[in-house]
Amino acid sequence: MSSTEDIVRRFMQKGYKITPQRRKIFELLSGDKSHPTAEEIYQRVQSAMPDVSRTTVYNTLRELSVMGELAGLGDLDASGVRYDTNPSAHHHLFCVRCNALADVPGKVEAPELAPEVRAGYRIEKSQIMFYGVCPECQNEETGAGPC
Repeated sequence: MSSTEDIVRRFMQKGYKITPQRRKIFELLSGDKSHPTAEEIYQRVQSAMPDVSRTTVYNTLRELSVMGELAGLGDLDASGVRYDTNPSAHHHLFCVRCNALADVPGKVEAPELAPEVRAGYRIEKSQIMFYGVCPECQNEETGAGPC
Protein backbone atom coordinates (compact mmCIF):
# COMPACT_ATOMS: atom_id res chain seq x y z
CA MET A 1 0.00 0.00 0.00
CA SER A 2 1.17 3.52 -0.69
CA SER A 3 2.26 5.88 2.08
CA THR A 4 -0.37 7.67 4.13
CA GLU A 5 0.41 10.97 2.41
CA ASP A 6 0.15 9.43 -1.07
CA ILE A 7 -3.24 7.97 -0.20
CA VAL A 8 -4.42 11.29 1.26
CA ARG A 9 -3.37 13.00 -1.97
CA ARG A 10 -5.18 10.43 -4.13
CA PHE A 11 -8.35 10.68 -2.02
CA MET A 12 -8.31 14.46 -2.31
CA GLN A 13 -7.85 14.21 -6.10
CA LYS A 14 -10.98 12.06 -6.23
CA GLY A 15 -12.87 14.65 -4.18
CA TYR A 16 -13.11 12.52 -1.03
CA LYS A 17 -13.09 14.29 2.30
CA ILE A 18 -10.06 13.54 4.48
CA THR A 19 -11.24 13.09 8.05
CA PRO A 20 -9.09 12.24 11.07
CA GLN A 21 -10.76 8.81 11.07
CA ARG A 22 -9.82 8.13 7.46
CA ARG A 23 -6.28 9.33 8.05
CA LYS A 24 -6.03 6.92 11.02
CA ILE A 25 -7.23 4.05 8.82
CA PHE A 26 -4.57 4.92 6.23
CA GLU A 27 -1.88 5.07 8.93
CA LEU A 28 -2.89 1.72 10.44
CA LEU A 29 -2.92 -0.04 7.06
CA SER A 30 0.27 1.48 5.68
CA GLY A 31 2.85 -1.29 5.90
CA ASP A 32 0.48 -3.72 7.66
CA LYS A 33 1.15 -7.25 6.43
CA SER A 34 -1.26 -9.04 8.79
CA HIS A 35 -4.17 -9.34 6.31
CA PRO A 36 -6.73 -7.91 8.78
CA THR A 37 -10.50 -8.11 8.51
CA ALA A 38 -12.68 -5.00 8.42
CA GLU A 39 -13.70 -5.70 12.01
CA GLU A 40 -10.05 -5.93 13.13
CA ILE A 41 -9.32 -2.63 11.41
CA TYR A 42 -12.39 -1.09 13.03
CA GLN A 43 -11.26 -2.28 16.50
CA ARG A 44 -7.76 -0.83 15.97
CA VAL A 45 -9.12 2.53 14.83
CA GLN A 46 -11.72 2.59 17.61
CA SER A 47 -9.06 2.04 20.28
CA ALA A 48 -7.46 5.33 19.16
CA MET A 49 -10.66 7.12 18.11
CA PRO A 50 -13.70 5.81 20.02
CA ASP A 51 -16.13 7.87 17.94
CA VAL A 52 -15.28 6.17 14.61
CA SER A 53 -18.18 4.35 12.98
CA ARG A 54 -18.09 0.97 11.31
CA THR A 55 -19.61 2.62 8.25
CA THR A 56 -16.60 4.93 7.93
CA VAL A 57 -14.21 1.98 8.15
CA TYR A 58 -16.13 -0.19 5.68
CA ASN A 59 -16.62 2.66 3.20
CA THR A 60 -12.95 3.63 3.39
CA LEU A 61 -11.86 0.02 2.82
CA ARG A 62 -14.17 -0.21 -0.19
CA GLU A 63 -12.76 3.02 -1.62
CA LEU A 64 -9.17 1.86 -1.04
CA SER A 65 -9.99 -1.41 -2.82
CA VAL A 66 -11.52 0.40 -5.80
CA MET A 67 -8.40 2.59 -5.99
CA GLY A 68 -6.21 -0.53 -6.06
CA GLU A 69 -4.54 0.14 -2.70
CA LEU A 70 -6.05 -2.94 -1.05
CA ALA A 71 -6.99 -6.38 -2.29
CA GLY A 72 -9.85 -8.26 -0.66
CA LEU A 73 -9.17 -11.93 -0.03
CA GLY A 74 -12.49 -13.81 -0.01
CA ASP A 75 -14.17 -15.37 2.98
CA LEU A 76 -11.43 -17.71 4.15
CA ASP A 77 -12.95 -18.24 7.57
CA ALA A 78 -15.90 -17.09 9.65
CA SER A 79 -14.30 -13.68 10.30
CA GLY A 80 -15.04 -12.46 6.76
CA VAL A 81 -12.99 -10.85 4.02
CA ARG A 82 -9.34 -10.21 4.81
CA TYR A 83 -7.55 -7.21 3.32
CA ASP A 84 -4.12 -7.36 1.76
CA THR A 85 -2.13 -4.12 1.70
CA ASN A 86 0.04 -5.58 -1.06
CA PRO A 87 -2.19 -5.38 -4.13
CA SER A 88 0.52 -6.69 -6.48
CA ALA A 89 0.18 -10.20 -7.89
CA HIS A 90 1.29 -12.74 -5.30
CA HIS A 91 0.05 -15.91 -3.62
CA HIS A 92 -0.87 -16.87 -0.05
CA LEU A 93 -0.53 -19.59 2.57
CA PHE A 94 -3.56 -20.18 4.81
CA CYS A 95 -3.53 -22.27 7.99
CA VAL A 96 -6.70 -24.34 8.23
CA ARG A 97 -6.32 -24.62 12.02
CA CYS A 98 -5.57 -21.11 13.33
CA ASN A 99 -6.53 -19.12 10.20
CA ALA A 100 -3.09 -17.52 9.89
CA LEU A 101 -2.59 -15.96 6.47
CA ALA A 102 0.82 -15.17 4.99
CA ASP A 103 2.23 -14.06 1.67
CA VAL A 104 4.15 -16.70 -0.26
CA PRO A 105 7.74 -15.48 -0.37
CA GLY A 106 9.36 -15.22 -3.77
CA LYS A 107 7.76 -15.80 -7.12
CA VAL A 108 5.47 -18.75 -7.77
CA GLU A 109 4.23 -19.04 -11.34
CA ALA A 110 0.50 -19.50 -11.74
CA PRO A 111 -0.54 -22.27 -14.10
CA GLU A 112 -1.53 -21.28 -17.63
CA LEU A 113 -5.06 -22.13 -18.63
CA ALA A 114 -5.66 -23.66 -22.02
CA PRO A 115 -8.02 -21.63 -24.25
CA GLU A 116 -10.78 -24.22 -23.93
CA VAL A 117 -10.56 -24.09 -20.12
CA ARG A 118 -10.69 -20.26 -20.04
CA ALA A 119 -14.10 -20.43 -21.72
CA GLY A 120 -13.48 -17.14 -23.50
CA TYR A 121 -12.26 -15.28 -20.41
CA ARG A 122 -9.38 -12.83 -20.77
CA ILE A 123 -7.28 -13.55 -17.66
CA GLU A 124 -6.13 -10.32 -15.99
CA LYS A 125 -4.66 -11.70 -12.79
CA SER A 126 -4.54 -14.85 -10.75
CA GLN A 127 -3.94 -15.85 -7.17
CA ILE A 128 -3.16 -19.19 -5.67
CA MET A 129 -4.18 -19.97 -2.10
CA PHE A 130 -2.24 -22.80 -0.48
CA TYR A 131 -4.14 -24.41 2.41
CA GLY A 132 -2.23 -26.27 5.09
CA VAL A 133 -1.11 -26.30 8.71
CA CYS A 134 1.32 -23.59 9.85
CA PRO A 135 4.52 -24.40 11.79
CA GLU A 136 3.03 -23.19 15.09
CA CYS A 137 0.01 -25.48 14.78
CA GLN A 138 2.25 -28.38 13.72
CA ASN A 139 4.33 -27.85 16.87
CA GLU A 140 1.18 -27.89 18.99
CA GLU A 141 0.20 -31.20 17.38
CA THR A 142 3.54 -32.76 18.30
CA GLY A 143 3.87 -30.98 21.65
CA ALA A 144 7.15 -29.42 20.54
CA GLY A 145 6.14 -25.88 21.53
CA PRO A 146 6.69 -22.70 19.52
CA CYS A 147 9.27 -22.54 16.73
